[in-house]
Amino acid sequence: MNSVLITGCNRGLGLGLIQSFLKLPAPPRHLIATCRNIQQAEELNSLAQQHPNLHVLQIDLKDIEKYDQFVAQVESIVQDNGLNVLLNNAGISPKSTRLGFVKSDDLVDTFVTNTVAPIMLTKALVPLLKKAAEVNPAVPIGPQKACIVNMSSILGSVGANTDGGLYAYRTSKSALNAATKSMSIDLKPNRIMAVALHPGWVRTDMGGSKAPLSVEQSCIKMVQTILQLNENHSGKFIQYDGKELVW
Repeated sequence: MNSVLITGCNRGLGLGLIQSFLKLPAPPRHLIATCRNIQQAEELNSLAQQHPNLHVLQIDLKDIEKYDQFVAQVESIVQDNGLNVLLNNAGISPKSTRLGFVKSDDLVDTFVTNTVAPIMLTKALVPLLKKAAEVNPAVPIGPQKACIVNMSSILGSVGANTDGGLYAYRTSKSALNAATKSMSIDLKPNRIMAVALHPGWVRTDMGGSKAPLSVEQSCIKMVQTILQLNENHSGKFIQYDGKELVW
């Protein structure tokens, strides 16, 4: 695999995914990590000093007007080989979870971060994904060719919702799931696949201390699952270990 781009890598799952990709026997030639503030991403910067294939780029994903500039930075790294994997990981979850406490500002802010930004960033990076697919004509559809992975959550599943609440987070992830399905259809002629990925219930700032999975456990499994993706997975909603989930 030539290149992987992961958003939201200063901590949590993003940082864990970077660490897991770096530990592969054959890590990506270019592993691109984004964060909002490079100065505060101490652990990420330390990894970049140890691994010349790790590139740390600063971007506020809500600043959509800066995407063209960001794409130019990515292109300067991957060059004519294009981008093989885009992993839209960055996301937020507000504290207003129950209907009586929902705030419109939280709904809008969460939707922009969790849904609008991944859609618009994917749109901006499609030319580089197309280039990766074109320069690997004999490679089967999958992460070695061109693949979009949108970090979703089982909380975005309508069918699995038995607890209610979490309006901002649930609706933003449900919308991202719908967008993922559309991407898989729209980009199929270009031999670019798209999947929605649930990391499991993980011990992060968002998941809390009672979650059964550590960041390392989840990320190791997610990387293994991503590497095994093929055309049959495109447009599907799967979890960290590859199990398909209900929409």
